[in-house]
Amino acid sequence: MDKISIVIPAFNEEGAIGPVLQAIKALPLDAEIIIVDDGSTDRTAEIAAENGARVVHHPMNVGYGYSVKDGIRSATNDIVVLSDADGTYPIDRIPDLVSELNRGFHMVVGARQGRAYHGSFFKKIARIAFKMIAEFMTGNHIPDVNSGFRALRKREVEPYLHDLCNGFSFTTTITLVYMFTGKMVGYMPIAYEVRVGRSKVHIIRDTFRTLQYIIETSVHYNPPKIFLILSIITFLWSVLC
Repeated sequence: MDKISIVIPAFNEEGAIGPVLQAIKALPLDAEIIIVDDGSTDRTAEIAAENGARVVHHPMNVGYGYSVKDGIRSATNDIVVLSDADGTYPIDRIPDLVSELNRGFHMVVGARQGRAYHGSFFKKIARIAFKMIAEFMTGNHIPDVNSGFRALRKREVEPYLHDLCNGFSFTTTITLVYMFTGKMVGYMPIAYEVRVGRSKVHIIRDTFRTLQYIIETSVHYNPPKIFLILSIITFLWSVLC
């Protein structure tokens, strides 16, 4: 059986983190559980420790991506599974993620399905836009560009950690970086549930930040595509004006 590390960033998730950890412990896995407490002001860290998790503490809230990176660096096993503490992801599919990874993929992502995934109209439009931009930049079909439920290998992701976003766009940038560098990314459909508690995502602010990081990552890893887009925009502007 593979030894794995499960990394879960958490910020004020005392309502859901207990059941999430209990669900993980019920699985037939040889796993260490790392909770990165990102400056929580509630009982998140306490509940995590009570349920046998190793807790990495941040004295203040520094961001989702920063927390994931700290969790990956703290992992003692090469296979790392990323998930969330809010009860949205199907914990029982973790063995499936690992099984797919062992088929030869460099990263396997849970592609979210279901009514809870669609969210508000604005969120749906933003998600479609990011998907189209990411697919154009990478030349790959991307069923879910920013799912936080994924499996990868520590030794393969560590060289890129300094290039990855410290905020919620971490998942988008890691998808782009892996595809830009020729790594094989697999997807499997998963059910996505309504979160427990209040979302920490600020739709407008985080949407613009995600767009910024997509552009920055593309400029770094695939500049010809960005220059092509700018050239087309400039040409069309000159023709229309």
